[in-house]
Amino acid sequence: MYLGVDEAGKGPVLGPMVAAAVLADPADLPADADDSKRIAPSRREAIDAAVREADGVAVGVAFVDPAEIDRPDTDMNTLTVRGQARAVRGALDAGVVAGLVDPDDTDDSDDPADPVRVVADAGDTSEARFARRLGEFVADGDTAGDDAPDHPAVDVSAAHGADEDDPVVGAASVVAKVARDERMAAIDADYPAYDAIGSGYPSDPATRDFLRAYVDDHGEVPDCARRSWATCDDVLAAAEQSGLDEF
Repeated sequence: MYLGVDEAGKGPVLGPMVAAAVLADPADLPADADDSKRIAPSRREAIDAAVREADGVAVGVAFVDPAEIDRPDTDMNTLTVRGQARAVRGALDAGVVAGLVDPDDTDDSDDPADPVRVVADAGDTSEARFARRLGEFVADGDTAGDDAPDHPAVDVSAAHGADEDDPVVGAASVVAKVARDERMAAIDADYPAYDAIGSGYPSDPATRDFLRAYVDDHGEVPDCARRSWATCDDVLAAAEQSGLDEF
């Protein structure tokens, strides 16, 4: 048994980035758990349900919302580490409740057991640096003000493409994607005056149409948008130029 962690939604202009961690024996997971981008939506939902309902499996999910992403004192590498660390800590907490992890096996224990193995999909060009930072964030709490209660000690490794190569990381990838899709559906419902917000990615015509229409109506991007993304600047600049042309 070990823990896999991944995130979804790093690049969209709308909605949160979502990280998920799964603590499991690979034998207890669906055999086709894989990088979520390689799995059809209906199958992703079925895998997500199977993972969450399986005995001997613990799941943690963490959301990094646009307001946090837009903070000037951070960057996407740090946000990815932070999100994954929150998800890992959530899965460890769930593992303690389920009796899968000994809550006393912390770094501060007099006689700690072997640390929980964590395999992460690396969100940095340096796999070693990402693994080191993730381990530090899990052990010490992230920079968002957590009280950082004791958690079981972890031994973190990270690799690019781990969601394709490792079944537990693949399961985490699926859980993260399904959670983001559910949040995007809820966000879409918050804007009934518009046709659809789309996938939230800058390349999606529906997303760009939504942003243009919202800015035309309100003069600003919606709260669900990552204001620091260039896409928002482009839409705002185009609206301003259109207003000048009409004048």
